[in-house]
Amino acid sequence: MSEGRSFTPREIVSELDRYIVGQRDAKRAVAIALRNRWRRRQVPEALRDEIAPKNIIMIGPTGVGKTEIARRLARLAQAPFLKVEASKFTEVGYVGRDVESIVRDLTELAVGMVTEEETQRVRAKAEERAEDRLLDVLLPVSPTPGTDPVPVGGETREKLRRMLREGALDEREVEIDVVDTTTPTMSVMTPQGMEEMGFQFKDLLGNLLPNQSRKRRMKIPAAREALAAEEASRLVDAEQARERAVERVEQSGIVFIDEIDKIAVGASAHGGPDVSREGVQRDLLPIVEGSSVQTKHGPVRTDHILFVAAGAFHVAKPSDLIPELQGRFPIRVELANLGEDDFVRILTEPDNSLVKQYAALLATEGVTLDFREDGVRAIAEIAAGVNQRTDNIGARRLHTVIERMLDAVSFDAPDLGGQHIAVDRVFVEERLGDLARDEDLSRFIL
Repeated sequence: MSEGRSFTPREIVSELDRYIVGQRDAKRAVAIALRNRWRRRQVPEALRDEIAPKNIIMIGPTGVGKTEIARRLARLAQAPFLKVEASKFTEVGYVGRDVESIVRDLTELAVGMVTEEETQRVRAKAEERAEDRLLDVLLPVSPTPGTDPVPVGGETREKLRRMLREGALDEREVEIDVVDTTTPTMSVMTPQGMEEMGFQFKDLLGNLLPNQSRKRRMKIPAAREALAAEEASRLVDAEQARERAVERVEQSGIVFIDEIDKIAVGASAHGGPDVSREGVQRDLLPIVEGSSVQTKHGPVRTDHILFVAAGAFHVAKPSDLIPELQGRFPIRVELANLGEDDFVRILTEPDNSLVKQYAALLATEGVTLDFREDGVRAIAEIAAGVNQRTDNIGARRLHTVIERMLDAVSFDAPDLGGQHIAVDRVFVEERLGDLARDEDLSRFIL
């Protein structure tokens, strides 16, 4: 969501419906949370800082859409978005990643986003400058004694400019000076929790080494692109981009914490490898509550970052999280298991459905895949049946089933150019029927 465009909750849910089947409660929860970001910006400034984000815990098994909801939400918001797995972090004092790296990584993403936006904004001006530099190479200035250097023939220069724009010079090679942006590779080992010192040390060394230019010989299109990128980097105010990035993280950043149930301490977790689980929660607490994290782009406040956590909670329960952390996730939504009818919808309704993806992939080889209604239903039946008999991995089972079904077609596709293949129930049964009925085989193959 750009600052100039706000979506209503209904519009957000409608957009999520294009890619995710079902899960209405979860969609509504994230839609309200996203709209509240916009609402907060409209309230008087004195009250604005007091309004905390409404963090969400999504509860549901794997493959039901938790990650996809968060990912699509970030695209809608045009906000810095970071997905992390809670099980990858360790308590301070243990070997592993500390939770503050979440904010540092999110800030890096935001800097990249803002820099790219600024680069696109100055792209036209950068291309003009690049064009002039290319013309200077193609038609160098000719100094006359006692006068300033002047271009040789204004008409000739404009004629060359037209030829350059029309692509008539694309095969010509030129030698240009480009800034060498490569820096020496270095590794800085720092103690746990002091990674920022390593970042700053490497930046300091990088700043001490002056940028050097070197001559490169390349064709006109590549030279134009290289010069345009160089000019764009000069036009972008790096310091201003960093400031905007930090502000964007603080005001609209989104962190998706997956597998949060893995750091919940259940009734059976006492000592042993589970000793640091509660420690990770306590380290995470100040980040979620609101604190200042030092990054190489300056301090970043986390008070208004939206945290969306998710977990299957098969063993642990949300109530196994420490009470303080539970209180920071006031919204809880449960995602439903997916069945056969849901799989049929997943295969046909979303704009990016698997059926459309596979048809498009094989169309590149000249093979037409025609997914019939009964074929789609058969795929859904097999996927749902395997999920029931083995491990339930939700919609991810569809990837495995379709990949296995189309294995031979995908392999032979270069030799099948021009063929039309109807994927109906008979086609599906011939390739998957025996596997689906044999529980031992389906456990390993499907």
